[in-house]
Amino acid sequence: MKKQFAVIGLGRFGGSICQSLVKQGMEVLAIDISEDKINKYANIATHAVIADSTDEDTLKSLGIRNFDHVIVAIGDNIQSSILTTLMLVEQGVRHITVKAQNDYHEKVLNKIGAHKVVHPERDMGVRIAHNIVSKNVLDYLELSDEYSIVELMAGETVNGKSLIDLNIRAKFGCNIMAIKRKEEINVSPTADELIIQGDILIVIGADNDLNRLEQDLFNDED
Repeated sequence: MKKQFAVIGLGRFGGSICQSLVKQGMEVLAIDISEDKINKYANIATHAVIADSTDEDTLKSLGIRNFDHVIVAIGDNIQSSILTTLMLVEQGVRHITVKAQNDYHEKVLNKIGAHKVVHPERDMGVRIAHNIVSKNVLDYLELSDEYSIVELMAGETVNGKSLIDLNIRAKFGCNIMAIKRKEEINVSPTADELIIQGDILIVIGADNDLNRLEQDLFNDED
């Protein structure tokens, strides 16, 4: 069976999630208080309704508790975001993901029972900052306050060297999870695996260790 999703708030973030879920073949209920936004997504989402998500009776009438996953993507109205999340928790929604505007907002959302809180603007800022510092950093994903996964493109510095030559785990405390080469991906590569310029290394580690690794081995000059 297809999973059923509800997306509340159809700004850039919510609208993007709505479109992506539909492309993946999911059933999506799009909810927004704005008629213009609902008209925009009426032919994209499975269903699209104008509704006030802070109204308990409205959410009940939509059968919101029957959805597998509800994403609260309300924009700048923090109060509406919090009230909506509280209503969803009280109605027993199985999985609730909420967009936070700031750290205080996140703390409140966690306290009232949101299952996952995301910071799209902050997370994108982290990714862009790492990409600006080094052209070899392709992507950066925070796992926690201290650990991350990073995609690094191999340059001249590591070209032709094996993993045992680089000794990344011993020198930097990081682990190479996989190596992508064109269309192929090598998960858990062996120590004698040779790195070729242009390879993409997927590395996990503490942020400080990853920063040292980026600077020492993956910061080739233009």
